[in-house]
This record gives sequence, structure tokens and C-alpha cells, in this order.
Amino acid sequence: MSEEVRRGRSPGWPAVVRDLAGKGDTMAHMPKELDAFAEQVANMLRRLQPEYAVKLVNTSELLVDGRRLDLDNLYRMVSHDPVRGEEIVEHYLEQLFADGSLDQADMSFELVRSKIMPRIQPESIFEHLSRELVAHVPFVNGTVIVFVTDLPNMTVSITTEQMIRWGMTCEDLEQIARENLDAYTNEIDMQFVESKEGGQAAIVGEQDGYDAARVLMGGLYETLVGRLGPDFLVAIPARDMFVALSAGPTPFLQRLHRRVVQDFHRLPYPITDEFFLVTRDGVAGTVLEDFGITRLEGLENDAFGDEDRDVA
Repeated sequence: MSEEVRRGRSPGWPAVVRDLAGKGDTMAHMPKELDAFAEQVANMLRRLQPEYAVKLVNTSELLVDGRRLDLDNLYRMVSHDPVRGEEIVEHYLEQLFADGSLDQADMSFELVRSKIMPRIQPESIFEHLSRELVAHVPFVNGTVIVFVTDLPNMTVSITTEQMIRWGMTCEDLEQIARENLDAYTNEIDMQFVESKEGGQAAIVGEQDGYDAARVLMGGLYETLVGRLGPDFLVAIPARDMFVALSAGPTPFLQRLHRRVVQDFHRLPYPITDEFFLVTRDGVAGTVLEDFGITRLEGLENDAFGDEDRDVA
């Protein structure tokens, strides 16, 4: 996968947030709906590699001869160039087997240690997956941290069986994944926005599959405390969304909650419409009412308007 695709920039919430699922009815014969997209990829893979056992695990993962194949990167690539959707998928699948990427999923721990990365998922993933089969640790706000091996052409979920074979625990993987995330995001672009109500926001839009996971960064508090105050909030409605917010004023938070709910319901790979509280002691879940926020359902209004401004 090209570096441009893996680390492509998005305009950020103050402008037009890139809606990966809103590219029209089809992506050159590839469906825009995640479940239909995954099913078509599975069918194409069965035609290209009939000797492999291919099973659709959920809307973003295939099981290929017992290895979990994350379709996130592939979906993002097609969304960046929807006109060539089917061509991109075919090339991706052919390259996957031509360069042995699938076989790399069984590499020794020493070879993959630096490639282990964290992702935040809603606990609802276990409605489709066995909890015992997925290496994970509980997080807050009804989410869990899972782990993937980030290979050149794909990401592969780490299973409990693989973890045991490496002689690791979930806590070991969490520590390694957080260290790798810190190294991976040593320098990221943040866009700072001042709202018309006086609230402050910091937006990350790397679009590399780890935007939401950046709530786990070790230096997050120190990076933003000077801008957002001693206790601030973070919203990660979907895998490719991250916005940190000052803890007030309430009208600002209410407006941002409206947008978070909207994006949680419309974007691919939704995580949660809750806010995370970041303090010097770490990250915790929140009760919206504690910040004067009235819980809303899916709405259509944007969080930022023309009166909001970018600040350096």
C-alpha cells in the first residue's frame, strides 16, 4: 500500500470530514455498504484462490485458512479511488499472495514485535466473534483494545492462539502496542479550532487506521493540556476520527455531542458516541450529564460552522 494511502490527510471536522461511505451507490461495482463490500471481496478471493478456505467473520474481517484478514485498509483504498474499485481489490488480493503477505501473519514474535499495533473496538464485536478467540483487554465506555499485526499490504488481527504461541499475555501485547503507537505517531499534525462559544478542539486526521487509537498515546495529556485545560475530553466516534475538546463551555460540548452522534451512525467502523475524559492520571469514561450534556440521537447538523475558526 502506498504511503499516500496509509497516511493521507483529511480536511478535518471544521471543513468537510471525509465520508468514506458516501461516494455514491457503488465503488465501480464494489458496494459501499461494509457488509456487502466484505462479501464481494470474499467471493473474489474464492475465485482467485480456490484452494483457500475463505469465511466472512464480520463486516470488516475475513478468515483465510485460519488467519484473520482486516479489510479496513482495502476499503479505504477503494474509497480514495472509487472509479477503480474492482481493479484495486483484484490487485490487492493478487499482491497479497504474490508477496507472501498472508504467510507473514505466522512470523515469529521477534519479527512482528515492532508491527503490533492497538485498535479500539466496541464490545459489540463479540456479538459476531467469540471473546475467547480474540486477544484483547477491556477499556472504558463499552470498548475494548484489540491488537493487529501491521504488515505492508494488510493488517491481521492477533488471536488468542497466536498470543499463547508467542508466550505472551494480553497485558504484554497492550504494553508493546502502546509503545509502537507512540513511536509510530512521534510526529502528527493536529488542527486546533476555537469555537464561537469559546471552546477549544484539537483534531487529528491522519487517516491511517489509527486515529481513534491515538487516545492511547502516552504523551497525549502533556501534548494538549496547555491548549485544552487540565481535564479535557476526547471523542472517537469511528476508527478514523479523533477530536479532543476542552471540558466546556456546555453549549460547545452539546454541539460537539450532536456531531459525534451523527458520525457514529454514518461513518464506517463506528466505535462509540461517548466522550472519554483525559486527566493527568489517565483516560476514563464519562457520564454526559456530568458536563451538562443532554444525550441526543442521530442528527444531521454539523458540529462546526462558519463562525468557528482555525487557530495556530
